[in-house]
Amino acid sequence: MAKMNKVVELRQRGIRARLRDAHEQGTLVRLLRSELEAASFSGYVAALGKEYLLLWALGDYIGFDGLYALRFRDITEVEAPDKNHRFLEKAMALRAIQPDWPDDFELDDVAGLVRSASKHAPVIGVHVDTEGEDEVCYVGRLIGFESDGFLMQEISPDAEWMREASFFGFDEVSAVALRSPYHAALAEVAREPNDDVPGPSR
Repeated sequence: MAKMNKVVELRQRGIRARLRDAHEQGTLVRLLRSELEAASFSGYVAALGKEYLLLWALGDYIGFDGLYALRFRDITEVEAPDKNHRFLEKAMALRAIQPDWPDDFELDDVAGLVRSASKHAPVIGVHVDTEGEDEVCYVGRLIGFESDGFLMQEISPDAEWMREASFFGFDEVSAVALRSPYHAALAEVAREPNDDVPGPSR
């Protein structure tokens, strides 16, 4: 077991170093989290923290696909530069797409990144990695914090605000997303939420 841990630690150190280089050089990268999902993320490393990185994501349709705070430990592969970077960069230039992100995003812990995400977007996506299950994303607005997690009022897939707040533990959050076209559409259709939201029954 000690040998396995050492291999994982070495891999993570290598991944962090490559992400740091990509951030400093402004390299378009592709990230894989093969243990959580089959899909990959393409984009620019906007910022690096102790546990998470912030990625400006480029969608397959060649457009801004949101900002994603991803856990370092979930990243299994880094392609830097993205093998299709020449095409992607030319397409971005033709469409006048210029990467842009906040410079005050907290990434050292879940509380900080949730607070930052909520500061820069009306709703956020919280990805939960429950042991034995696939990663699930919940969309909503931050209500407040507790000692071991936070409360959020969710929006249903039909763009309806839930009447009761949901609790999310800090240790189960694998990623936080904001400003994606899907999140924006849900917020636009749902309109203003009810400010008086009771907490969950726990």
